[in-house]
Amino acid sequence: MIERGMVIVGAGEAGTRAALEMREQGWKGRITLLGEERQVPYERPPLSKECLTKEEQRSPVYLIDQEKITENEIDFVAGCEVIDIERVNQFVRLADGRQIPYEKLLLATGARPRKLMMEGSDLHELFYLRTFADAMKIRTELQTGKRITIIGGGFIGLEVAASAIKRGCTVTLVEVGSRILSRGVPEEIAKIVEARHREAGVTFTFGIGIEKIKKVKDGVVLSLADGTSIHSDVIIAGIGAIPETKLAETCGLEVENGICVNEFLRTSDPAIFAAGDCCSFPHPIYNGKRIRLEAWRNAQDQGIYVARAMLGTVVPFQVVPWFWSDQYDLCLQVTGLVDGGDKTIIRDLGSKGKLFFHLSSDNRLMAASGIGTPSIAKDIRIAEMLIEKQVKLQPKDLADPKVKLKGILKVLNV
Repeated sequence: MIERGMVIVGAGEAGTRAALEMREQGWKGRITLLGEERQVPYERPPLSKECLTKEEQRSPVYLIDQEKITENEIDFVAGCEVIDIERVNQFVRLADGRQIPYEKLLLATGARPRKLMMEGSDLHELFYLRTFADAMKIRTELQTGKRITIIGGGFIGLEVAASAIKRGCTVTLVEVGSRILSRGVPEEIAKIVEARHREAGVTFTFGIGIEKIKKVKDGVVLSLADGTSIHSDVIIAGIGAIPETKLAETCGLEVENGICVNEFLRTSDPAIFAAGDCCSFPHPIYNGKRIRLEAWRNAQDQGIYVARAMLGTVVPFQVVPWFWSDQYDLCLQVTGLVDGGDKTIIRDLGSKGKLFFHLSSDNRLMAASGIGTPSIAKDIRIAEMLIEKQVKLQPKDLADPKVKLKGILKVLNV
């Protein structure tokens, strides 16, 4: 019999960080890390950027190499599919028939791209981006003079648009909503990002539904609801992600916009935990609101936290959410939940950019967002700490660039 130990399903950011943290915390037992892809774990953020633009890109940016896997005594199984969880006897079943028993189980199954459902959605000229293999396929299409249509004005769509422009492509971005970055980013920042993309040569279409995709002799045609036709060589869709909950649902775990976990990232089964893009969790700063985050930082934070929780830590997970995106020379960062605020205070930093502070009705900082040079990262980090403290702030101080955020933080520490 294989020794019972910690079993992790999913070898992305959350799962890999959890495996490493368990060893860091002194766990001596067996750790099994199960990954569907046939390579060691790698970073996903570069897939929409460096992987598409660098002259030489033959491999991903790895999270961990084989030497470190061996050094940490992690049983890493690549290219395997977990098809079932037997909760009563506590083991997972692989597609090849193997059964791996667990003491504690972590589901870090991530998310999959949301697919278009319409005529022509099965064409070879339609691409989605989730894996390194996807990035390499898209990269071969991003050649000078190629006509690229991108569906979706979220972070992925915009980052791919910027990469395609850098590769010399002609880019049209179709967003069925009224603006780009409608989730979690203030409209003022969205306008700045849109203007930068237009300056680079991206053409936008807003607020019109998509009817079908049709293959023609010289490429593909995207037909819009108003009768407009967009001709291109390739279409790339980035219309969101769906949490991978099939395993959880099959074995009877509670699911609500992802695998339901409590404040300790434990599921409805006390021996099973979940972390990363696949789970929804209550956040104490936002009155226990259940949220699900699709972000590298959250996957990393939850991976580290859940390892400790599986080993007995009883401190709730309450890290403030943080997102970032590079748009050409612009750095965009958000901390907290923008929709958690009732009013917005703007701090104009001149050539360095702008900061937006999102306050509750009683002037507690609920979120902060910024756009500009990389120097805004320092202010966003301080804002993150102010959100953690949940104290009341003076709007006039937040609006005044002469009042240093670091100074406000020091006063609060006294």
